[in-house]
Amino acid sequence: MVRRLNVRQWAGFIILILGAIVIIFPAFWMFSASFQQNSQILAFPPSLFPHPWTWIGYLDGFKALPFSRYFGNTLFIAVISSVGGVISSSLVGFAFARLRAKGKNFLFYCVLSGLMIPYSVIMIPQYLLFKQLHWINTYFPLIVPAWLGLPFLIFLFRQFFAGIPNEIFEAARIDGSGYFGLYWRMAMPLAKPAVATAFIFHFEAAWNDFLGPLIYINSNTKYTLSLGLAAFTSSCDCTPWNQLMAVSGVVALVPILIFFIAQKYILRGITLTAK
Repeated sequence: MVRRLNVRQWAGFIILILGAIVIIFPAFWMFSASFQQNSQILAFPPSLFPHPWTWIGYLDGFKALPFSRYFGNTLFIAVISSVGGVISSSLVGFAFARLRAKGKNFLFYCVLSGLMIPYSVIMIPQYLLFKQLHWINTYFPLIVPAWLGLPFLIFLFRQFFAGIPNEIFEAARIDGSGYFGLYWRMAMPLAKPAVATAFIFHFEAAWNDFLGPLIYINSNTKYTLSLGLAAFTSSCDCTPWNQLMAVSGVVALVPILIFFIAQKYILRGITLTAK
């Protein structure tokens, strides 16, 4: 029986290792190709390791288009929209978790139903609305909706605030604290894991967003990194793959670093909100 258990464990390890290789290989190939000559990348059979190693993909890639401007544009959109999403969603989540009102559960289910609506359904009405507001070719369509609350983040905060012992809020009420005081002085200091989780989730979604900027941004100077990469591939007849891989690797590095730095807060926030 012990031998069968060991065989199963080894089989599980082998399956996990093979799965990890399959998942990691595209990132490894992107990193390797960024240090190769374009002719070496297109050679058959392909080479997994550069020979020789060269930085020309990074040097020429960031000179091809103004990626520093695109980086600033993307960072601005991601940070401002993430801050707004955290503030508005935490307020709504606290209201659903702690305020006593008739029909709040029905309203909460209506908010959750927003998770089930594909973006393609509301894309055209939303575009017409923003066009009437003269927001086309501005960052408002990419930032303002987050400041009105996001269904997933509302659910995240609602679950976290509902798990805080009610005695804490009762003691604050005895001291004369109002609802906003309960939210700002009591709930939010305890919600650091949920705040970090919500911020990182929305930041990475905004950082990698392609469809939104593609619809609303027309000016080249206002491009985000995702649009810049798309323009980079269409700027010439023969795509310089070493340059594309170099720029893509740097673009992907930011959310990866943020995730690894804050992964303990993400795991703690998901664990606490799942109760």
